[in-house]
Amino acid sequence: MNFYKTIFLGLVASVAFTSVQAQNEAQTLQQLLDLVAEGSARDNAAETQRIAAFEAANADQDQLLTDANNQKASEEARSARLETQFEENELLIADVTEQLDNRLGSLRELFGVLQQVAGDARGLFEASLTNIEYPERSQFLTDLAAKMGSTSQLASIEEIEQLWFELQREATELGRIKRISNFEVITADGSISSEDVVRVGGFNLVADGRYLAHNPETNSVSELQRQPEQGRFTGSTSALINAQPGDGVVQFGLDPTSGQILGLLVETPNLMERVAQGGIVGYVIITLGIFGVLLSVARMISLWIAGTKVKAQLKNDTPDTNNALGRVLTAYDSNRDADVETLELKLGEAILKETPSLQSGIMIIKVISVVAPLMGLLGTVTGMINTFQAITLFGTGDPRMMAGGISQALITTVLGLVVAIPTVLLHTVVSGRSKSIIQILQEQSSGIVAEQSEKAAKGNG
Repeated sequence: MNFYKTIFLGLVASVAFTSVQAQNEAQTLQQLLDLVAEGSARDNAAETQRIAAFEAANADQDQLLTDANNQKASEEARSARLETQFEENELLIADVTEQLDNRLGSLRELFGVLQQVAGDARGLFEASLTNIEYPERSQFLTDLAAKMGSTSQLASIEEIEQLWFELQREATELGRIKRISNFEVITADGSISSEDVVRVGGFNLVADGRYLAHNPETNSVSELQRQPEQGRFTGSTSALINAQPGDGVVQFGLDPTSGQILGLLVETPNLMERVAQGGIVGYVIITLGIFGVLLSVARMISLWIAGTKVKAQLKNDTPDTNNALGRVLTAYDSNRDADVETLELKLGEAILKETPSLQSGIMIIKVISVVAPLMGLLGTVTGMINTFQAITLFGTGDPRMMAGGISQALITTVLGLVVAIPTVLLHTVVSGRSKSIIQILQEQSSGIVAEQSEKAAKGNG
């Protein structure tokens, strides 16, 4: 409809333009009439051409519409045919599925068991030390488990036999001690070295003098950051590495937990680390202990020398001023003519002069033996305060937050007892040695006074 309106308006515009143009060109009415007739003829010819073009375009549109309708009918027929085929295929699939279920029968239960076994075996194999030699079996077990759980795929007899073979090989390898040459090992400093590794069944991996750890996530082997006791265990690894056929039984430190105990060694602190856990209080206790032990040893040596000289003086009648007894006897020689009371006072004075040197440092040792456990108690209280502060800030969800304070509390207590016990024993020994020497001096002094008193009594009689 719009097309016809366009044509009509075009004709009107053309006639109007022609009339205006004719008025401009004509000089007379006859000329104007001729021009209008001429223009009308031209317009009729143009209109005839436009109509012919429109009819040709209309015919083309009709042909396109006919073709579209034909294509629509063809696609509708094809859709109906495919729908019928789809319904037939669904029925066929249902029949085939039912037939498959009937034929599988009890095999479906077998496939379920095989799927479970394949999944469990994959987890065990990936955590096993043998996985470093046979890493490809993990992918095989994954694919087998997927096939066993699929409704469109079935595992072949060869694949099922391969599963049995992998289980048997794992059982066999767990009972073997095998040397693996030129294996990549991650050392303690992070570098990679190629070394000869010995696998002891499914328990341990060792190199020359070192225990190794297996990382199941990356299937890599790395050196333990901290090795077990030197000589006792690491020496056994060297003996195992260097063992040859015919050497007989080789002693080896085996970890029955497959590396878990060895892994705990990394978390276990050594002696210096435990001492550091005690903090400042721990270092003070250790300093006191070292000082007390050194002082005790020095006093024991000094008193032993003094006791030896005193014993030598007991066998010699001539006083020697290089020992305590000799100096007491010298005081006696200087006061032989004095009365008994004066002589007793002079000898007591000589003994009192010797007593400080003989008892020097003993009280300090006693003080250390008493102060050390008190310092340990101080560290205990400080550690518990830190523990309660951690509980207040972080709660009790993570025990590691409290481990530092508890470690300080326990370590300082232990350090205090470790210092107190030997210092008490050393104080007892040193004090006894000092008292024994002083007792000898008192015995000799009393003997001299008694002798002089006896002589005086005889002289008066």
